[in-house]
Amino acid sequence: MKTQKNILIAFILNLAFSVFELIGGLFTGSVAILSDAIHDIGDAASIGMSYFFERTSKKQPDNRYTYGYARFSVLGSAVTTMILLLSSAAVIFHAIGRIMHPTAINYNGMILFAVVGLLVNGAAAFVTREGDSLNQKAVNLHMLEDVLGWAVVLLGAIVMRFTDFTMIDPIMSIGIGVFIIVNAFGNLKEILDLFLVKTPQGTDVNELAEHICHIDGVLDVHHIHIWSIDGTNRYATMHIVTNEDTQRIKAQVREELSEHGICHATLELEAENEPCSAVNCHVEEHGACGHHHHHHHHH
Repeated sequence: MKTQKNILIAFILNLAFSVFELIGGLFTGSVAILSDAIHDIGDAASIGMSYFFERTSKKQPDNRYTYGYARFSVLGSAVTTMILLLSSAAVIFHAIGRIMHPTAINYNGMILFAVVGLLVNGAAAFVTREGDSLNQKAVNLHMLEDVLGWAVVLLGAIVMRFTDFTMIDPIMSIGIGVFIIVNAFGNLKEILDLFLVKTPQGTDVNELAEHICHIDGVLDVHHIHIWSIDGTNRYATMHIVTNEDTQRIKAQVREELSEHGICHATLELEAENEPCSAVNCHVEEHGACGHHHHHHHHH
């Protein structure tokens, strides 16, 4: 709930602010502020979209989305991150043009706008700093980037005011652009890991299998799959071979899994002499408990 409200607040602040910024950019003649305004409108749009995705992601599972809607939040993050990458590239491209052809700027107006920008975006970044979804991280990155942008614009405006060295304006925006691109790529990698169903960070499948093997009565464990929907909730499925009381085994396996941060697990229990159902699908897989192998896996 909190994450969602944060994103909405960020959206309203951002939208109101980008309009104010457009006026400021036109008034001061600072292309830095103008390009920032355009960038901010893009931000606001993607944050608004993130809000809807985040809201959707809270919905309970139903027949159409049996895993729930958590990944909509990740989708919001993906789009927001792409917009960040593109807009930063545009800002850098623009700044290079500015270095070639410097222009006159109203420094005092610029300083005034930068101070207001710093306060508003500082507030927004502070509001959105909490929350653990990837989507929230992307939104917060936007906010931090805006704060950084304004801090730099302010510094630059003050320096330019006293030295008349206009080159500072575009050089700074290139610096910010590069910073954002590097961060956005980190975010993108996390998103891709989720879509590629990579084993979540901090989960070691071999170690987990070993722990399950050590449970009294477990002869073997295979077909272990661990994945995450949204980067925080982990799911697992596996086949466990045992001749013991299945209820006890299941309880112990689930306990072991929850120690590894996996709260949602589907366990298939097989007797020692029972052929593994996956054989019919031509999946050759060796069990994890070295001391015991299914001979019926190999025809």
